[in-house]
Amino acid sequence: MSRLLGRAVLRGLLCGPQARVPSLPVRASSGGPSWTRERTLVAVKPDGVQRRLVGDVIRRFERRGFKLVGMKMLQAPESVLAEHYHDLQRKPFYPALISYMSSGPVVAMVWEGPNVVCISRVMIGHTDSAEATPGTIRGDFSFHISRESANRSQDPTMHVEACALPLLPVTWHRNIIHASDSVEGAQREIQLWFQSDELVDWADEGHRSSLYPA
Repeated sequence: MSRLLGRAVLRGLLCGPQARVPSLPVRASSGGPSWTRERTLVAVKPDGVQRRLVGDVIRRFERRGFKLVGMKMLQAPESVLAEHYHDLQRKPFYPALISYMSSGPVVAMVWEGPNVVCISRVMIGHTDSAEATPGTIRGDFSFHISRESANRSQDPTMHVEACALPLLPVTWHRNIIHASDSVEGAQREIQLWFQSDELVDWADEGHRSSLYPA
């Protein structure tokens, strides 16, 4: 019990109060201790797809021991993006955000594992790529450019986001990836991006007990 309490305190410190939404306890198939089953949405944004970083993202989540239960590449419909970013609809950069996110394909994934929501947020790093810690996905792969560089670029996707530069800080950041920021948010986003029959609840043949200790 004390171990579980300690984990809850650590989770709160890393991910904040939103991460404390209860999830379903699951017993490992090998008869080992139970673990907290969570699923989260992870999406590689158009810049990550164009830079061929999808494999690097998958590799990091698999090496961490998480279980991929859904994945698809799609040109995100504006209706899905509008719902996904509904909290930002009143922001001045919202039109440019939607234009950029619909400028190329997105690879959406659902990952499963204990505390996967919190841990995935730590793995991807700070939203501002300039503040992202080395070793995180954003810290290792993101880059930032000035407004002048964006205006000179020949990359059409850069021009799509560059139209929002007057509304953003002097340095504009491409941060490659999205991950749900709370268990409740993950549930909503998974239902938005995936149909239930697109998720596969496959057996992991006992690896769970060693990869996901209680």
